[in-house]
Amino acid sequence: MNNAGEQQVRVLKAGDAVSAYKLSLEAGWNQTIQDWSMLIELSPDGCLGIDADGDLVSTGTLFCYGQRLAWVGMVLTKVAFRGRGFARRILTELLRLADRKAIETVKLDATDQGQPLYEKLGFRVEQPVERWMRPGEKGVRLTSNDAVRESQRGWHNLDTTAFGTDRRFLLDRLALRRAPIIDKDSFALSRTGRENNFLGPCVASSSGIAQGLIHSTLLAAQEGGWLWDLFLENKNATSLATELGFAPQRHLKRMVRGNDLRGNEASVFALAGFELG
Repeated sequence: MNNAGEQQVRVLKAGDAVSAYKLSLEAGWNQTIQDWSMLIELSPDGCLGIDADGDLVSTGTLFCYGQRLAWVGMVLTKVAFRGRGFARRILTELLRLADRKAIETVKLDATDQGQPLYEKLGFRVEQPVERWMRPGEKGVRLTSNDAVRESQRGWHNLDTTAFGTDRRFLLDRLALRRAPIIDKDSFALSRTGRENNFLGPCVASSSGIAQGLIHSTLLAAQEGGWLWDLFLENKNATSLATELGFAPQRHLKRMVRGNDLRGNEASVFALAGFELG
């Protein structure tokens, strides 16, 4: 994976989670060590890094949902090492890996700064996505719980149609971190982040059900602020976020390489995160 005189692009191991976390911490991102550990465990050949001066200084991840879809995320470079082409080298290796695996579609969520690089690597814009935030100290106080929290089979059946491919292995793993809020085949998941709770993914068969699920999720863990990633084109989601005291924080573009792949996005009320889709 390297040329003479260049630092080697290598596969991250379980013991790299702390070093990788320090990179996302420097960038001000919300991921935890547990998030990094999950990525490395569930994608053992798709988490890459570059070392320099004895430290991990650049990372990128490829999270595969079978052969139909893979997700690029966690593209990070330590500030002192930016401008050396590390991110491009890692991205190139990730895309080579996707091609070796015969992945039909590769997606990512790009900042305006990163978009030109991704376009040079064959990505095109699919749609806008946004991160909305509700600070803890200004949170809306909720007073009722309209959904149910329970363990029932088939709670994520709706997700495959909504997301566009099967990601049950990820949903089951996230459910171990914080139990889902469920209403029949609709659900909302959430997890603890470094500074803020993260809402998502949430998939619901109607906006009314989504409102109950998200309302109950926020009620179940009211301490701290919240982050919520959503499709800007899902006006029911943005209306609900506004109603619950959230406001846009970051604007990104979802980009795609390879085949177009769209699910039933009207039923996706919260994304799993920019690193997961």
